[in-house]
Amino acid sequence: MNPSSPSLTWNALGLNPAELAVVADWPGPADAGWAWGGATGRGVRVCVVDSGIEGDHPDVGPVQGSYAVTGPAGGELEVVPVAAGDACGHGTACAGVIRALAPECELYSVRVLGERYSSTGDMFIAGLRWAVAQKFDVVNLSLSTTRQKFAEALHAVADEAYFAGTVLVAAAHNTPVESFPWRFASVVSVGSHAARDPGLVLYNPTPPVEFFAYGTDVDVAWPGGQRSRITGNSFAAPHVAGYCALARSKHPGLTPFQVKSLLYLMSDNVKGSS
Repeated sequence: MNPSSPSLTWNALGLNPAELAVVADWPGPADAGWAWGGATGRGVRVCVVDSGIEGDHPDVGPVQGSYAVTGPAGGELEVVPVAAGDACGHGTACAGVIRALAPECELYSVRVLGERYSSTGDMFIAGLRWAVAQKFDVVNLSLSTTRQKFAEALHAVADEAYFAGTVLVAAAHNTPVESFPWRFASVVSVGSHAARDPGLVLYNPTPPVEFFAYGTDVDVAWPGGQRSRITGNSFAAPHVAGYCALARSKHPGLTPFQVKSLLYLMSDNVKGSS
């Protein structure tokens, strides 16, 4: 699950026009039918870096892989396979949202949150770094850290994902504070809008948050085969992650830049969008 990384290109010296040719196969204008119409998420691997996923939940379905970050405090951390399960419900809620939008995607879980949402920045970075190394198509990050000392490492991993072809979807903090990684331009950052409409995605013309999605009073999957209603940017992000999975299912060759561009074009408030 860890194919070699592509070589990086720093300039175009020595490259001939044929090596730089890009086939522009987007229709003009693009519409929702072209973007993801008929897509189910089939062939797309989505990783939820969170508190785990309850794999036998009826609204989540099968989980193709469950992992957890483990190791002593201050010591070397590793990511190991674990039985499917959720420490606090947060990851199951996010996974259920993604599954509802992209029912045939493959779901993977990396647990970095424990009971009562406990974690450390080092665990978060270790889990995210592992997920990026596996080259998942989409990674949902409904968590962030306000600790500036972790910003540089998170920024490096986010850029690595962007250049390697993994779409990181990151929830903005629920309060107007600076936190990471949603503040980085290499991720798809998501906050909530006020409408209770799962299909409504809005582009934010005044960043740093780029998109707004359904995150108010969301009906989500909850451990024990239950459901719950909950509000927060954490639950807006997986709606956008679900659309990213649909886009990559319909168009497997899309880069993170193109996925983000497609989200912009499909946003309901963008003039001319369908």
